[in-house]
Amino acid sequence: MLSYSEFGAAASPDRPALLIAHGLFGSGRNWGVIAKRLSDSRQVVTVDMRNHGTSPRHDSHSYPDMAADLREVIDHLGAPMDVCGHSMGGKAAMVLALTHPDVVRRLVVADIAPVAYSHTQTQFIDAMRSVDLENLTRRSDAEAQLAEAGVEPVLQSFFTQSLDVPNQRWRLNLDVLEAGMDQIIGWPSDVSGSFDGSTLFLSGGASDYVQPAYRDTIKPYFPAARFAKLPGAGHWLHAEKPREFEAALRVFLDAEAKSTDG
Repeated sequence: MLSYSEFGAAASPDRPALLIAHGLFGSGRNWGVIAKRLSDSRQVVTVDMRNHGTSPRHDSHSYPDMAADLREVIDHLGAPMDVCGHSMGGKAAMVLALTHPDVVRRLVVADIAPVAYSHTQTQFIDAMRSVDLENLTRRSDAEAQLAEAGVEPVLQSFFTQSLDVPNQRWRLNLDVLEAGMDQIIGWPSDVSGSFDGSTLFLSGGASDYVQPAYRDTIKPYFPAARFAKLPGAGHWLHAEKPREFEAALRVFLDAEAKSTDG
């Protein structure tokens, strides 16, 4: 089962726990501050996706497999849950909601759509491989080397949270992530159905990942979808605008909770 962390008090029937699924190259740790802040009103669970963090390594990195991983955690802790997924985690969350709608109450999809993209992320794998792990003593040294490889500052900090400095290794299965990149940037062709629950597509105002043209694809899958943008944020919107991201998430979840309460 995936590694996970829990924040806040136990969930209640009228206010289920919120499960957060991070994106490519991330970890549950990236979401710790947001999770702690949101846990003042609900239980929050952050996971390390397969081939990331301290979760198991697998040869497969498909979205149906990642969705099954999330369902296993939800079944273990108690279904249903609200689910928030960013990028890769957002696609896994969408596949989970479409294939197992009974375990998802409300869905937040952060800066991703159920479409195949053309821009690869292998350049970041190359940048991480360029870091001299054998002579690494501080995380800041890795950030400096990532800067030399052309990685922008906000992503330097983001990526190095997955760096195990004492053991001189990345907590990322870079080989499998590289081999599965076509699946990661794609969308599984055999996934169908629809999720009728409340769904928020929250994207960065400076990002092109969720374009207006994609709404014709999104709506058949998620007929109750709503759309919002964070001004000035790019694809890693939760890292670039954490307070604004938290506020948008809280407004959506709290409003939905109140309507559920009656």
